[in-house]
Amino acid sequence: MEAAAEAPGGPAALSCFSYNQDCTSLAIGTTTGYRLFSLSSVEQLDQVHESNEIPDVYIVERLFSSSLVVVVSHAKPQQMNVYHFKKGTEICNYSYSSNILSIRLNRQRLVVCLEESIYIHNIKDMKLLKTILDTPPNTTGLCALSINHANSYLAYPGSATSGEIALYDGNTLKTACSIPAHDGPLAALAFNSTGSKLASASEKGTVIRVFSIPGGQKLYEFRRGMKRYVNISSLVFSMDSQFLCASSNTETVHIFKLEHLTDSRPEEPPTWSGYMGKMFQAATNYLPAQVSGMMNQDRAFATVRLNISGQRNICALSTIQKLPRLLVTTSDGHLCIYNLDPQDGGECVLIKKHSLLGSGKTEENKENDLRPPLPQSYAATVARQSTVPSASTMPGYSEDGGALRGEVIPEHEFATGPVCLDDENEFPPIILCRGGQPGKAKRS
Repeated sequence: MEAAAEAPGGPAALSCFSYNQDCTSLAIGTTTGYRLFSLSSVEQLDQVHESNEIPDVYIVERLFSSSLVVVVSHAKPQQMNVYHFKKGTEICNYSYSSNILSIRLNRQRLVVCLEESIYIHNIKDMKLLKTILDTPPNTTGLCALSINHANSYLAYPGSATSGEIALYDGNTLKTACSIPAHDGPLAALAFNSTGSKLASASEKGTVIRVFSIPGGQKLYEFRRGMKRYVNISSLVFSMDSQFLCASSNTETVHIFKLEHLTDSRPEEPPTWSGYMGKMFQAATNYLPAQVSGMMNQDRAFATVRLNISGQRNICALSTIQKLPRLLVTTSDGHLCIYNLDPQDGGECVLIKKHSLLGSGKTEENKENDLRPPLPQSYAATVARQSTVPSASTMPGYSEDGGALRGEVIPEHEFATGPVCLDDENEFPPIILCRGGQPGKAKRS
């Protein structure tokens, strides 16, 4: 859920942008530093933090709604810097053998992707757990990490010439399987929130496939279009895994609904076309997989026509103020928010456009780390009323001490027990360092 941006130069040109793991926060990098925004409101874009200490930021990743943020700059492209932005302190930094192309986080693992190697750290103490060497050339740093730390699966290209996906278990530190996803090289990968599904697209960008994890069986196949090849820039599931969004360098954003047509379509009327439709559907049970898959492809459930094309963008499907929204961040420095009709789909309606590069004062305490768990379906969000925390929760980390303010987050959000983010127990709890090799950080 991140993108490097190529925008016109200027004092605050947008160089990269990324959503956090649950799409509740947006981070942008500029020539002067980086900024963090809360995505809790449609009408108001709250800037949570701004830092000008590191110029020319091209990677910025935030861990959920915590104060942990990872930054990489063009000035030192081989160095990863980990900060506690609320306190304005650097937790640690690590240097690698070549330029860092991407970074992925969950509450258990931190993954650093180079062109021909991948480093897996334990995020609690930043210890280097595994180095995957001699990976196929991966010039874009394409990789995906499940945000569910209970099964920290990592997906990355298993070939530079074909669409093979290498699936790695970040918890057991063992190879899980290899998935022959596409004929051509991969362009996009995305896990759903539970880590049970993996979506992929090739460089052609015409077909998007969804596989079961860890088995690798093909579950869905969606055709984005056949008229022209496109560069898929963003592929993301909704948090309830009911929708999958794909955007590219064209003006159209596609949203697919993950459902079996035989289970969701109403009874066909007794017409000749209806009869033939049932005949074709029944025939797919007897046809080879590659043929039946083609016959079962779905069209986009919903779409968005952007006012621009040719610019890099990233999308997110999120629930804001109890309603399903589509978020589109573009390289020209704008965040567009659309309404998504979870029942009928169709053309999504633009309801707000925010400028990300305008001057704005940092607004403290605009975020609330305690958010009710998302409902099982987007449709339920329309009727859902405010809820109170469940009793089955424990103190957890938040931006101002968490437990000190009585805030709690669900127990399942933690890898092992509560982690307080305060002066006595920093997260990760390691000594401040400067320089060093991966896994061998030096003390300051």
